[in-house]
Amino acid sequence: MVTRIFKKLYLYLVFLFLYAPIIVLVIYSFNDSKSRGHWGGFTLKWYAALFQDREIAQAVYHTVLIAIISSVVATVIGTAAAIGIQNMKKIKRTIILNLSYLPVLNPDIVTGVSLMILFIFMKTFTGVGLGFTTMLLSHITFNIPYVILSVLPKLKQLDRNLYEAALDLGAKPGYALRKVIIPEIMPGIVTGFLLAFTLSIDDFVISFFTTGSGVSNLSIYIYSMARRGINPKINALSTIMFVLVLILLIIVNLRLSKDKENTKDLKVNSSLRRRGELNGKSY
Repeated sequence: MVTRIFKKLYLYLVFLFLYAPIIVLVIYSFNDSKSRGHWGGFTLKWYAALFQDREIAQAVYHTVLIAIISSVVATVIGTAAAIGIQNMKKIKRTIILNLSYLPVLNPDIVTGVSLMILFIFMKTFTGVGLGFTTMLLSHITFNIPYVILSVLPKLKQLDRNLYEAALDLGAKPGYALRKVIIPEIMPGIVTGFLLAFTLSIDDFVISFFTTGSGVSNLSIYIYSMARRGINPKINALSTIMFVLVLILLIIVNLRLSKDKENTKDLKVNSSLRRRGELNGKSY
């Protein structure tokens, strides 16, 4: 009994340590006073000032635009790559999977510096300097592995006989892919897209090294504001970002839970069907 109470208390202290700063930030985003030393009353003026700031609006525009484009492109490339990896032989599949894990395990600062050096080197051939395009390409690059890792589990659960049966019935490979494979792995594709979108909005390190003058996302803008001094608008902006990311994560977790329940139901139905066949019954 004492051990159980101690475990729960320890867990609550950990969560308090993790979320107390966020709770304080959210509370002070409604503080009427600029000072964080005392409470000046409830207000929404910092949110109003936030939406009237053109620089913040520009940063939001770049953030959302890059997040949407990079997520869509990474989802298409990652899904195609996952299908190709799944159809490889075991040795090749293992090698490619290990290479796909590297960007995920690699520190962001190493990835950011590497991409920056690559873009600077390519500038001599393409004439494209650091800016919106390079940031977009960098976001696509680090999002692709997460999409692959989200789609591959659904491909492993997929019955390969479905694709072969579609071909035997006269469907062309492209049609069978669109009508048979894609619908079956759609939950993994959606999960990969949401994960890529969340990571793109949240990224700072890679964006910081691959952007140019005049182009910044929200994380870079917040960093530059914090260096000049903490403005209450940062609290309001951080609160909005936290809520949006939290909503996306809840959607991803709900979808993952739903996928697990569907997989469990399919296994149960398959087991019942097999038992029925063994007993000479029909389900």
